[in-house]
Amino acid sequence: MRPLAKFVTSVPKYIIAAWVVIFVGLAIFAVRLPSYLQGDGFEMKGEHAEVMDIVSDQFDMPAETMFLVFDGVSDAKIQETLTTVEELGVTSDSVSPLDVEKQYTANVSYAMLHFDNDDLDMSQVVTQIRDAIGDEKGVTLTGASAISKDINTASQRDLMTAEAIGLPIAIIILLFAFGTVVASFVPILIGVVTVVTSFGVLTLIGSKLDLSIFVLNIIPMLGLALSIDFALLFISRYREERRKSAIQEAVSTTVRTAGRSIIFSAFCVFIGLGAMFIIRVAIFQNIALGGMIVVGMAVLSSVTLLPALLMTLGDRIEKWQLLKVKTNGSDRWRDFANGVIKRPVLITSIAVVLLSIAIIPVKNMELTIPQIDSLPKSYDTRQAYELIEKTFEMDRQSSLYLVAERANGWDDEAGLQSMKQLEDALTADPLVDQVQTIFTASKIDTAQQWEQAMQMPQMASSLTPLLDTFVNGDLLLIPVTISAKGSSEAAQDWVRDWSAKETEWNLRIGGHPKFNQEIFDEIWDKIWIALGVVVATTFVILMIAFRSILIPIKAIAMNVIGLASTFGILVYIFQYGHFGMEAGTIALIIPVLVFSLVFGLSMDYEVFLISRMQEEYANTYDNDYSTVEGLATTSKIITSAALIMIVITGAFAFTDVLPVKQIGVGIAVAVAIDATIIRLLLVPSLMKLFGKWNWWLPFRKGPYKAGNWHS
Repeated sequence: MRPLAKFVTSVPKYIIAAWVVIFVGLAIFAVRLPSYLQGDGFEMKGEHAEVMDIVSDQFDMPAETMFLVFDGVSDAKIQETLTTVEELGVTSDSVSPLDVEKQYTANVSYAMLHFDNDDLDMSQVVTQIRDAIGDEKGVTLTGASAISKDINTASQRDLMTAEAIGLPIAIIILLFAFGTVVASFVPILIGVVTVVTSFGVLTLIGSKLDLSIFVLNIIPMLGLALSIDFALLFISRYREERRKSAIQEAVSTTVRTAGRSIIFSAFCVFIGLGAMFIIRVAIFQNIALGGMIVVGMAVLSSVTLLPALLMTLGDRIEKWQLLKVKTNGSDRWRDFANGVIKRPVLITSIAVVLLSIAIIPVKNMELTIPQIDSLPKSYDTRQAYELIEKTFEMDRQSSLYLVAERANGWDDEAGLQSMKQLEDALTADPLVDQVQTIFTASKIDTAQQWEQAMQMPQMASSLTPLLDTFVNGDLLLIPVTISAKGSSEAAQDWVRDWSAKETEWNLRIGGHPKFNQEIFDEIWDKIWIALGVVVATTFVILMIAFRSILIPIKAIAMNVIGLASTFGILVYIFQYGHFGMEAGTIALIIPVLVFSLVFGLSMDYEVFLISRMQEEYANTYDNDYSTVEGLATTSKIITSAALIMIVITGAFAFTDVLPVKQIGVGIAVAVAIDATIIRLLLVPSLMKLFGKWNWWLPFRKGPYKAGNWHS
């Protein structure tokens, strides 16, 4: 760190100038990021995607379908609207409710708009169609692309809402921590630079990769909170050093000490983010990538731009004092710490009971993939989709596409018999409502009857196009409808059962239930590997850092218990429907994201606290004294940093997109638990209970010094 400290203190103005150029250059790209964000990120390369590509490319089925929903609209208006949309030339086909009885009722009807061109900008298509139909009452466009566009719009609005709530409160917290206006606004400046430059980098990447809509909220949430936390730690140490040394020396010392802590903290967060790459679902890899970029930018700005600003500002960092910060604040924390270690068993018992109570709801956690319920109910897109779901009972069934492969094709006698055999097996399944094959479509019962019909020229002319609909070379397509909602466990189990069947036809399945099953199974199978990587890596790092076995074990155990309590509280709020929330489900991404992000963030506070205790123990060999002093000297900075993290992430509780709201609340609750029950109660009481064994490491020789065992 010494070369870095020497560099930033020798050329601060050049560093600031370089950052201005970087900021302006990347800001130009940053404003374009929303246009690159599409979809919710629940995508993966698997059997579902493979089958849907086959269905689209080889069986001429639409690449995407959207719906025009008509509520209380006349037949003439339905026809007029469809004509207007067709004249745009963006649809490959449309199915009018006036032509299909099952899409029509006297009050509610819907048309299907099909799109075949994969190169279409569906966001622009949605805008074109909405502009064409105007604000006509009772006519609404809905479907995947329309929902995606509205979530994007809502996410942008949510970001502004969260910033409008979180940043002013963060400034107030910084004012209480620093007392001066200049010192309080510098961390905000670092946060803004971090987020904007990260957005610029993501825009450049977004032109090459598909990025999830949720990146727009999660990345600034993480970037602002981390940047302000880092700056708070850095400036606090600088002011401490400035009281006893010149500006340049104070900045240099701060880079070597606080800068090292910032880099270590970022490394802990990197571990949690990197573990998400193991899960082959786009949203996790998007957030892992975006998170690493924003964390990297936060570190870079904190150890280069921030010290350069401090060098340039000098003592003007203390300008415009509004509050007088008490210098004896640690005395109150010292009294509190002494009170805790006097009753370690009682305090530990109370903390464990509180956390255990919070964990209880976890047993009822219901995880689902975010869909239409991600949007607020006020959006017409959601209202229209739910209207046709209810009216036409779409939510009681789900569609699947089975693709079977036979080396010699399907149009000979053996192939036709195999097709009929597969149809009969599907029809006999109690969950299957409908199976579509050449036999069901033609009302021909057997393979022999089909062959006889094909020998008659007049029948053959009508049956051949039907055969081409279901058969393409060696591939056979069988659309299946089952009487279970696509997101239900019953539908997923059905897919698992049929995927596991041993057949001679290389049976592959696509459709909503398969999509859900693959996502759930991928997360469930890989989450344990990801968690294992995070836990094992964290253990090794903490063991090396503190030369201890017990401290890493306690830190990991407390983190796991704290996070389990967080998930219980999320179930209580969002699933049970408390604090004004409508009862629902927890987004599938929440446990993974909150664990991966918070595990690293909380280790930041753990390292900062235990490092100070270790420093005191190296000088005194007194575990109780070290525990009290460590808590007393770090509690103010940890509490301020945690409050900022809670405010920045908790502000997203007031946003509209449900998964983002759940992530914000989840991180805020987890940090609150970590900074109070765990850091203030469990850590000191357990340090007292384990005494000198906190610092034990096998095979260590010699007296304790800077981490060595002292008997």
